[in-house]
Amino acid sequence: MLAAGAGRRMGRPKALVDDWLPRAVRALRDGGCARLTVVIGAAADEVRPLVPPDAAVVVADDWADGMGASLRAGLAALPGGSPGVLLHLVDLPDVGAAVVRRVLGAWAGPTTLARAAYGPPGSAEPGHPVLLGAAHVAGVRASAVGDRGARGYLADRDVRLVDCADLATGRDVDRR
Repeated sequence: MLAAGAGRRMGRPKALVDDWLPRAVRALRDGGCARLTVVIGAAADEVRPLVPPDAAVVVADDWADGMGASLRAGLAALPGGSPGVLLHLVDLPDVGAAVVRRVLGAWAGPTTLARAAYGPPGSAEPGHPVLLGAAHVAGVRASAVGDRGARGYLADRDVRLVDCADLATGRDVDRR
């Protein structure tokens, strides 16, 4: 889970907003993720105690460079032999375990590329979480720059959209 940003428009790091970080961790755990890693950066000393002890913590020292830096740090910390990774963001407070479970259900092996989609049929927008098979991890890591994260990599590939509109809005919250 990426939770490293300063949340400038929010006025504070989103990992410190309400119960967003514990809620996102619960969604991942209850949704079926075997291992949890939380990438932190801004206000790391305040955020770290909010991360459950059974989740790994990665500090993205260059977090101020944007989401790409956090994504690279998280992917670099993947244990060798990981079959893939589910990427999630801390600022999606209405995305719960049911969404995570549904996206994980799209798993089809190391070439998997899938992501949640929200909105009416025919005009659904891609969102998070994003499921990457191991075959895509190096490519996503190499392309993650600025605030774009994996967007450029995913735009050039056939990504399975998993309809989650009945479960959440998938909107990231930037302002109070």
